Amino acid sequence: MRVNRPGIRANFAGIVTFSDLDVALGPDDLEGVDVAVVGAPIDETVTYRPGARFGPRAIRMAGYSASNPHLSAGVYPYDVLKVVDYGDAAVVAGDTARSHAAIREIVNEIAAAGVVPLVLGGDHSIAHPDLGGVADALPGEPVGLVHFDAHADDADEIDGVKRSHGTPLRRLVEEGSLDGHHVVSIGLRGYWPGPEEFAWAKEQGFRWYLQDEVDRRGIDVVINETVAHLSTLGHVFLSVDIDVCDPAFSPGTGTPEPGGMTANDLLKAVRRLGTELPLRGMEIVEVSPPYDHAEVTALLAHRVALEALTGMALRRSGRSAEPYRDGRSDD
Repeated sequence: MRVNRPGIRANFAGIVTFSDLDVALGPDDLEGVDVAVVGAPIDETVTYRPGARFGPRAIRMAGYSASNPHLSAGVYPYDVLKVVDYGDAAVVAGDTARSHAAIREIVNEIAAAGVVPLVLGGDHSIAHPDLGGVADALPGEPVGLVHFDAHADDADEIDGVKRSHGTPLRRLVEEGSLDGHHVVSIGLRGYWPGPEEFAWAKEQGFRWYLQDEVDRRGIDVVINETVAHLSTLGHVFLSVDIDVCDPAFSPGTGTPEPGGMTANDLLKAVRRLGTELPLRGMEIVEVSPPYDHAEVTALLAHRVALEALTGMALRRSGRSAEPYRDGRSDD
């Protein structure tokens, strides 16, 4: 269902949906849909700067000038994929348990219809209901995880709190939604978590690339190895915490960590993953608009989503993620 009048619409006018997409209001509207964008506006579990509850709205509003084929990939994702905006989960301010239940329900509703949920956060605690909701729709089938983040998010608790933005991977493994051998984390750096969390992750079979290793070996090598490691799985979930990028590229986030990935590396990596792995769910989290200068972070998050969709469109088209055009003459 369209929410704006037909014809060309200015980017700053009309009712905002992601990329001005049609709205779907319920499961009956998901027939024939490939991807459904859904918001998870929650930030009760953050341990530093709040504001990620405003992330879904900011990411939707950041989508200017995305109406032509990707210059490098040569594909316009919405020509290949049917994508809709499914609105927001019915979160309850101040009640993390009820909010997570609502998020899990709507993500599962999308996944159970055979549609890929693209969740806009929200803090990273939503990885628990997001990936959990996808896993619930695929009983008995393993789901892999590619996790871009400055932080490992696998602590047992944060100051005694089990449902935190630093604990979702621990909860997913404990409940059986995720096998640690199917987890790859990319971009970890800084001073958290500690040896105990890394020891637990090693016991569970996690793989991780510290940002130092990404810098030393290059993002292409890291993605090559990630794809090879998860290539036998039929379903992969992509989780992007925007703080994986250096604060120069993502200032509007709750727990910034200097020395991170470049925006260019992240965008290329996400496009490749969408092309080379069977994505069954995605999330982009920790965009905090109150700390965002000139909407830099929201725009990056919007482009991360578009790159993932572009990769999926390339995969559907049977093409690679290699650039299809350049400016060199054949003469």
